[in-house]
Amino acid sequence: SVAKNNPAVIRVGGGENWDKTYRAVKDANEAGGLYHIVGGSSGSVSPMGWTFQGGLSGDTGGTRYGLGADQVVQIEMVLPNGFHVKFGPTEWKDASAEGFTVPRTIGVTGLCRTNPEERDEEKWVWEDCPNDFGIDFMDLWYAIRGGGGGTWGVVLSMHLQLHDYVPRVDYTASSSEECLTTVPLNVEFMATYVMTPSVLNVTVHQSRACGSPHIAIFMPMCYGEEAISQAWITFLQMKNVTGGTECLERSERGGLPSSSPLGSRFEGQIADLPSPGIAAAAINGILVPKAWVEKVGVQSAMNMFDPLFFSNYYTFGSAAVTSDQANSVSQAHRDAGIMILLFDTESETFWRDIAPEMFDLEDKTKFPPIFGSNHAATGMTGPRKDDWTKPCPGNWTFEERLAGCVSF
Repeated sequence: SVAKNNPAVIRVGGGENWDKTYRAVKDANEAGGLYHIVGGSSGSVSPMGWTFQGGLSGDTGGTRYGLGADQVVQIEMVLPNGFHVKFGPTEWKDASAEGFTVPRTIGVTGLCRTNPEERDEEKWVWEDCPNDFGIDFMDLWYAIRGGGGGTWGVVLSMHLQLHDYVPRVDYTASSSEECLTTVPLNVEFMATYVMTPSVLNVTVHQSRACGSPHIAIFMPMCYGEEAISQAWITFLQMKNVTGGTECLERSERGGLPSSSPLGSRFEGQIADLPSPGIAAAAINGILVPKAWVEKVGVQSAMNMFDPLFFSNYYTFGSAAVTSDQANSVSQAHRDAGIMILLFDTESETFWRDIAPEMFDLEDKTKFPPIFGSNHAATGMTGPRKDDWTKPCPGNWTFEERLAGCVSF
């Protein structure tokens, strides 16, 4: 936080959710603050699990500010050896020459609590850990942010970066009859704006201002300088469409998710979007490399995935440049343009034709990081271990899939 010249942070407890976190930030803003936080779309989701597996945010500015893992500035946890610790970066190196917008973390320091029997937090004593402590805080900092906090201990709290408040601008497709002909173009427009913005005379900065957690439901959600309206006109001209320039309706709203309306089940709380439900057992979140889309073109990419291209997440944007280079979030997340939900794990076409085009599958000893962890389902697997061009058979038992298919 200090190295980023942005001192505002919020402490989130291990048992709290995004509903409590968002409302705490809103309360601070109503008291005179001007803060914004990057988080998940659903109020009932835990910031801990969401953050430490990467944290994809399409509606709270993740494309501008980076992944959830990039927002962490300090972690407090109990380790398997019984020590209660807190730790965070204390040494940095400027990384702007390498294209990064945040400093590179080169040193992490931690403290151990020496009076574990004390329940009053104000009386807790934090001191240097003993010489035989045996934990490298730099390694722990790397492992947790991307590798899951619960994997390495019990996370009690974390401090997250707050950003300056910026109103959110939403664009929605008009439902008027004269705009019906432009609705099918919305997905292609959003994909072009986010992944190949220069085609629309849009800068990278303007492109990264906008995202969406699910384009089949939401249209662009933007923070800061964007160029959606002018880009839409340019796009329609490219497609030789007459009219339609008023078919994206602009509205300005608060920067954080809205509370549930009066009279609803969770009145006053941040709603879940989408509402909780039983998901399909086999959903694969495929991280589609931005460089691949740039190479083949948006239209070709859409044709390959059709109709699955409608079920995607535009949540990456700045992820490639907001890393402190000391986290375990996969490079596939950093380099992704979108994440597509592949509902049909029996899809011969994807593993046979598309995956070899998008990823390097030549080294049979190293399956590449293809999957995004958001909305991972119980039956989520990769292809067969003995043939990466064939999907994991849906009629196999769990034990057979575990033994014969690439693990998620």
